Amino acid sequence: MSPQPEYALLADQLAARGLDVEHIKAALKAQRIETPSWGYANSGTRFSVFPWPGAARTVREKLDDAALVHRLTGVTPSVAIQTLWDRPDDGDFAAVRQYAEAQGLVIGAINPHLFQDQVYRLGTLGNPAPATRELALDFLIESCEVMQVLGSDLLSLWFADGTNYAGQDSLRERKRRFEDGLRAIYAHLPSRSRMLVEYKFFEPAFYSTDIPDWGTAYAWCLKLGPQAQVLVDLGHHPHGVNIEQIVAFLLDEGRLGGFHFNNRKYADDDLIVGSANPYELFLIYHELALAAQGPDEPGRTTAGRVAYMIDQAHNIEGKIAPMLLSVQNCQAAYARALLAPHQALAEAQAAGEVLWAHHLLTEAYQTDVRPLLAQVREELGVPADPLAAYRASGYEAKIAKERGR
Repeated sequence: MSPQPEYALLADQLAARGLDVEHIKAALKAQRIETPSWGYANSGTRFSVFPWPGAARTVREKLDDAALVHRLTGVTPSVAIQTLWDRPDDGDFAAVRQYAEAQGLVIGAINPHLFQDQVYRLGTLGNPAPATRELALDFLIESCEVMQVLGSDLLSLWFADGTNYAGQDSLRERKRRFEDGLRAIYAHLPSRSRMLVEYKFFEPAFYSTDIPDWGTAYAWCLKLGPQAQVLVDLGHHPHGVNIEQIVAFLLDEGRLGGFHFNNRKYADDDLIVGSANPYELFLIYHELALAAQGPDEPGRTTAGRVAYMIDQAHNIEGKIAPMLLSVQNCQAAYARALLAPHQALAEAQAAGEVLWAHHLLTEAYQTDVRPLLAQVREELGVPADPLAAYRASGYEAKIAKERGR
């Protein structure tokens, strides 16, 4: 099939800028984005859950939906799972792995969570009660064992621990308890795997959060060892925080482990990635693309191992369609980042050409990459417009009839 006229025109324009179009296409074809099992199931806000007809109810149904997303995009072969929500009734995680592989998928990051059980009202690893901390630690160590059964090499950790009132607990003691707990988990990591430590500056605790920022996560990862890295969730920052600067720092230090892609307007992180601040997403991908193509270490090696994971709870907009849009937004941001003229940009920066350097970067962001992505998808053998293909497929009506509400 001959290229569409829109793509041919764009390819000529990019070549005129001195860009290697085939190299860019190869990078886009190699892009990998992990989808979360929980994103295919019903979820809600603190106030209510709005059930979606056909939402996945079991881990197998979640894998079925994830497999469809991969067939439509060609870049989402792995699925992150929760060791609590996705635990089969018989506890047979080996069967989960086999089912995933039969659908053309692999299991990605393992996400143990401890924020639902009543015993954790005052925290998990930060809890003042030794017996409660031990209970949490047992579950986290079990998750390390589950990793081996599922073939996963990533343990993704986020804790809801914190306090609501000044004086509720000793802040220094909570720090020490967490350090002890993380050290114990790290000792049980399977070989050649990584532990990704996520942070969040507030909520559900409102006075103090035990892992409130990237600096805390980074400091603990340094203490733990090379298998521990920081996970950056785009929705876990105060307003005005320069996330791309955090990304650049962690890349340069060799401690950027992965992302949870989403977006937020005021708080939390349950919006589709790129829906509230697409320019920020582009700037983050630019730092990653720059490091991956650069000559310096450890930035290049670290960028090559970053885990790109979506973490979204779609509450009112459906399940599969918003996942597809999230993937497409990540593809578009990465495509624009690959169009940045890094050599010319470096020269402008070295010469102190402030406005020109900014212009070069924003010109890449303003490029319409839809024809490029459509061509890449056609060469991958997937629909040029995955979201449109899904809407026309009848899959949503099918699962609504089969699964019900």
